[in-house]
Amino acid sequence: MKVIGITGSPRAGGNTDTLLKALLEGAASEGVETEAVSLRDYTIAPCTGCERCRKDLTCTRFYDGMHLLYPKIEEADGIILGSPTYNYNITPEMKAFIDRLYPYYRFTGVRPGPYSSFFTSLGRKALVFSVAEQTKPAERGFVIEAMQRPLEALGFEVTDTLPAEGYFEKRAIAGDSAVQERAREAGRRFARGLI
Repeated sequence: MKVIGITGSPRAGGNTDTLLKALLEGAASEGVETEAVSLRDYTIAPCTGCERCRKDLTCTRFYDGMHLLYPKIEEADGIILGSPTYNYNITPEMKAFIDRLYPYYRFTGVRPGPYSSFFTSLGRKALVFSVAEQTKPAERGFVIEAMQRPLEALGFEVTDTLPAEGYFEKRAIAGDSAVQERAREAGRRFARGLI
């Protein structure tokens, strides 16, 4: 079993990276293979809506970092997505990544006809998490939903969400052992659900 953890934070070594590390530590403790991916290390062009991928079943408009990530996503039994909160939403890096998952949809008939996904019936699971400076859940905005709903539409079962609020200073989460342990336990639960 393999879990890939993907962070959409442009800030290296910050709170999102720290929380992802704890999640993957928990998953690894259950014996699954893990890999961390930072979207800031990849050049990913935003989707232009050219629709070529509907026929080509991959993005042929751009050849960029997504073509390095597509095989990793396809190989993984579970995926973890995490983003800090940027103006009530996910980061531009995470948005570009999610939009470029569009080639995995399988369309039939004329629009807006029914669709399925490459991942439909493969039993893939996902966990999504967010980090926010503010302490009120409403201030988190749509971060969790902006990752959860596209994954569900692609056929992933989102088994858990983990919002973390009240963290702004770089690596503030590193000083909060309780939230790190909560993340490790979430990672353990996630890995057990894959087996």
